[in-house]
Amino acid sequence: MNSLSKALALLLLFFSIGCQQRTPESQGEENYTFGTAQILADESLYTIIDDEHQIFSNQYKRAQIKMVYKPLKEVLDLFVNDSIAIAVLPRELKANEAQYFEDKKIKIRATKFATDGIAIITGKSNIDSLITLDELKAILSGKSNNNIDLVFDNPKSSTVEYLMELAAISKLPENNVYALKSSKEVIRYVKNNPNAIGVLSVSWLKRPTPDLVEDIEKIKFMAVKDKKGKYQLPTQSNLKTGSYPLIRDLYLIDCQGKAGLGTGFAAFLASDIGQRIILKAGIAPDSLPSRQINVYN
Repeated sequence: MNSLSKALALLLLFFSIGCQQRTPESQGEENYTFGTAQILADESLYTIIDDEHQIFSNQYKRAQIKMVYKPLKEVLDLFVNDSIAIAVLPRELKANEAQYFEDKKIKIRATKFATDGIAIITGKSNIDSLITLDELKAILSGKSNNNIDLVFDNPKSSTVEYLMELAAISKLPENNVYALKSSKEVIRYVKNNPNAIGVLSVSWLKRPTPDLVEDIEKIKFMAVKDKKGKYQLPTQSNLKTGSYPLIRDLYLIDCQGKAGLGTGFAAFLASDIGQRIILKAGIAPDSLPSRQINVYN
């Protein structure tokens, strides 16, 4: 091979390598199904979102999403301080939270994808399996005469925020109400303390992590009294119809200000596959997945 041929061959090789390296991902570009992104998620929703994330990642190999699970207050601190622009939350942004993005002329895209329930749980050895909202409010206000321990997953969690707003209190009482460090700790505390009741997402009992399966067998849901005087369990149908008194809608909030992996993941959550994952997790999908019926002659 003469010098000219060698030079042309090397030039073609470098051109080929350069084209391979200058993929959209390598240039930092991002779209619905490829690129790199971080997504915040309320850690009380871990069992739901982890399933969604795993299936999405398996289906879209060029999408590199890093999930960051934290208690709600920490999620909002990162989100509103512009560290990470996509978050999975158990509510929409409040006016003061949304103002940050509105001031920067960033459009807030909120995709509702499920309805979750705040589960009240107790050990199966506890003979009591019913509770009213007034009883919950009395415990949270420090006015209950019952010797009951009420345990939350984290002092900064969304479940604490939800029930504090329900009881119209600004801080938790010092006696008989405890905030632990995780949903797993709540389950194990309730299992080992017959007089305790715990607060966490329904999905932790409907679709527990493998290390909790034996513990879950010793836990039960408490039925909560609704406005009509009936005691309701957090079944999927009761979550969907709103019959269960303690429900919350789940959203993916995208403040990227552009079409990216946040848009793609939101679309996946709302898709037929994403909604089937929600159904399997034991909570209520936003839209019921379609069913195909094959008729054979």
